[in-house]
Amino acid sequence: MSHWRQREGGGWFAIWLIRTIALRFGRRVARLLLYPIAAYFFLRRADERLASRLYLERVLDRPVTSRDVFHHIHFFAATLLDRLFFLARGERDFVVETEGLAELDRHIDAGRGVLLIGSHQGSFEALRALAERRPDVPLRVVLDKQKTPALTAVLEALAPDVGEAVIDASRGGASVALAMAEGAAQGAMVALLADRGHQGEASRMVPFLGAPAPFPLGPWLLASALKIPVMVCMGLYLGGNRYRLVFEPFAERIDIPRADRAAAIDAVVARYASRVEHYCRTHPFNWFNFYDFWQDMGVADEPAVSSGVPRHSDA
Repeated sequence: MSHWRQREGGGWFAIWLIRTIALRFGRRVARLLLYPIAAYFFLRRADERLASRLYLERVLDRPVTSRDVFHHIHFFAATLLDRLFFLARGERDFVVETEGLAELDRHIDAGRGVLLIGSHQGSFEALRALAERRPDVPLRVVLDKQKTPALTAVLEALAPDVGEAVIDASRGGASVALAMAEGAAQGAMVALLADRGHQGEASRMVPFLGAPAPFPLGPWLLASALKIPVMVCMGLYLGGNRYRLVFEPFAERIDIPRADRAAAIDAVVARYASRVEHYCRTHPFNWFNFYDFWQDMGVADEPAVSSGVPRHSDA
């Protein structure tokens, strides 16, 4: 199995059709489509099916069944569908629980900006609910628009203002780093995902679910450059119309000293990986990296801070 590569299933027409059905007939009707859609991907995507099974074998304390794998794929389809409703209608279709808001508000009220680092768990789109509750604070999300162009176009058509707030990671290192710094200077919440890298991208092998796995360095090099508070953020899907937004303090700022630099980076990446592992174990069907996460992806040398842009943050 090769390393992660985006395969946007369905194409423009299929995504447009689902969007039209969802917004015309509502979430309850649209969710009925998830079963045939999940069944299609379960039957047709052997690599993703195998990746799901290999992952679930690490987090479930029992033998993994085909029903577990289907449930995993169905959870993923549900969160993708819900992205439409979060953008089109905000949180009114959902029950969104929150945890750790007091600490987040403390950073926001200080006016320094805050870096929210998540993973491909649940739905990062659930952050839109937070943006509705704090309209005084801009939310900037780092996203590679080139990875899912059809889905991105549909989502931006639903909420053009949200699309304008996206920091497009495909634009390259310097412009993305500058946009993140500008957002932080405005006191914004800047959000990105930090658990997925590309072939040859600078990474560190750290313990994760029982074996070493590669985690990209870019997000942490950027955090070190920004010098703003960092929080781990998870938009966990609880089933039905329920989500839980979790905000955990991670660091008042990330410092990577020149002396013992490698050890300092390893410690930061390993600590983040341990939090991702925690939520994988407590909410196992929420993790959506459908590729062989533990394979050797070819760990590159550490780049300069200015080039360490996390282009993998594509949702």
